[in-house]
Amino acid sequence: MKQLKKPEFMGQFIDRYKDMRNLWEVKNPLYRNKPARKASLEKLLHFVKTQVPDADIEFVEKKIASLRSTYRKELNKVQASMRSGAAAEYVYLPSLWYYNKMQFLEDQMEARKSLSTLPSSLPSTLPSTPVEASEDQPGPSILEEVEEPSWSQEDLSQDEALECGSQKEAGVGVSQEQGRTVNENKPWK
Repeated sequence: MKQLKKPEFMGQFIDRYKDMRNLWEVKNPLYRNKPARKASLEKLLHFVKTQVPDADIEFVEKKIASLRSTYRKELNKVQASMRSGAAAEYVYLPSLWYYNKMQFLEDQMEARKSLSTLPSSLPSTLPSTPVEASEDQPGPSILEEVEEPSWSQEDLSQDEALECGSQKEAGVGVSQEQGRTVNENKPWK
C-alpha cells in the first residue's frame, strides 16, 4: 500500500486516469458504456498491480473515488474563499500536492440542477420576504397580525357558542378546560 502513495506512482496513475476520458468526462459518448468503462478500469488495474499485486477493480474504483473526493473538497475551499470577497493574497491555496494534476476535473464537478418537488400548479417563484409577499399578493403579510373572526350567537350552534363563550370569558385554554366539567346549558362566568 505504501507504494501506492508515492508521488511518482500516483502522478502516473492520475495521468493515465486523465487519458481515459470515458471514466470522468460526462459528455463522452463512452461514459455510460459499461463494457468500455470496464476495459478502461482493467487497464488502470493492470498498472496498479505493478505496485499492489492483490488489487482488483473495486480497489481501483475506490482509489479514483478517493482522489476525486479529496480534490473536490480542496476545490470547494478555493471557490468559497473566492466567493467570500477575500483579497487575492487571502484566497485559499490548496495544500493537496496533486491538486494541479486533477484540475481537468474542475468543469466536471459542478452540482447537478435540483428538481423541484412542488407541483407545477404552484407559482414558479414564491416571495422570499414578507415585503415581497405584501407587494405581490393581496392579503395580509406574514408580519401583520390577523384578526380572529368574532362569531355572533346566530352564527354558531348552541354547543359551539357555549364552548367558544366559556373559553373567552374564563380565559381558559383547552388544555386547562379538560379537567373541569361544564354544564352544557350554562356558560362559565
